[in-house]
Amino acid sequence: MNFLDYVLQQLLNALSLGSLYALVAVGLSIIFGIMRLTNFAHGDVMMVGAFGAVLSIAAGVPFIPAIVIGVAVASMLGILIERIAYRPIRKAPDVARLLTSLAVTYILENVGIVIFSSSPRNFPIPTWLDGSWQLTGGITLTNITLLTIAVSAGSLLLLGWFTTRTTAGLGMRGAAEDPDAAQLVGLNVNKLIVIAFLLASAYAGLAGVLWAAQAGAVDPQMGFTPLLKAFVAAIVGGFGSIAGALVGGYMLGALEILIVAFLPSSVSPYRDAIVFALLIAFLLFRPGGLLQPNREIKL
Repeated sequence: MNFLDYVLQQLLNALSLGSLYALVAVGLSIIFGIMRLTNFAHGDVMMVGAFGAVLSIAAGVPFIPAIVIGVAVASMLGILIERIAYRPIRKAPDVARLLTSLAVTYILENVGIVIFSSSPRNFPIPTWLDGSWQLTGGITLTNITLLTIAVSAGSLLLLGWFTTRTTAGLGMRGAAEDPDAAQLVGLNVNKLIVIAFLLASAYAGLAGVLWAAQAGAVDPQMGFTPLLKAFVAAIVGGFGSIAGALVGGYMLGALEILIVAFLPSSVSPYRDAIVFALLIAFLLFRPGGLLQPNREIKL
């Protein structure tokens, strides 16, 4: 494999990893944009979606419908979390909402450990998804990578259409700008927040299923690392901005692949340290993110 083919191979890897980070970061940004809440339970919603798909497959459901079930389970969980945990403290101080978010995270994670144990569980994938394509120059494109890129791109394009072309999407953007003004003009802010949690949790569930399919395993603590990486991606792009979450997710995926594929092997173990050093740099020198130079938070 020559250098150009090697670069193209790593580009495919970066697209796959960046797609997963973008899916999780988009969900974080949707909720932050409309509620100014950092939902640390988002990673555990991702885990629940993955387990929903695993249990569906174990019950004999085909792979694609199992993905849909996993996404639906995550969406319903997101609505329950909003109604039970976040709505009662919506007007509470930021620190109270942050602590509630952390509490929900630990509750979901420990419930998962009690039900499924902390040991990883195999994530079965069908034979048609286990194959690969050999492209020109020795470039390998696995079916799971192709599925991840295609499904992520399609779902993110659908989100763009929803937020710019539908009444609910435009209402969410209006509520993100000014909830009080949105309520004064007749928008049902409670309903819009529920829709935001449903959407954000659906993307977390989809990311969880795709992440577990690539890893081949699922466990109750699987959402922790993707959540942290997606948080960094959202900060880099501009927290609360959907477009910023996309940019940050793909940038972070490309950065991690760059570190592993092109830098000396002695640097690879410090990949996470480099990622969080990037977060600190953005917080110090560009806290609004790449797409928000004026530091305003917008959905």
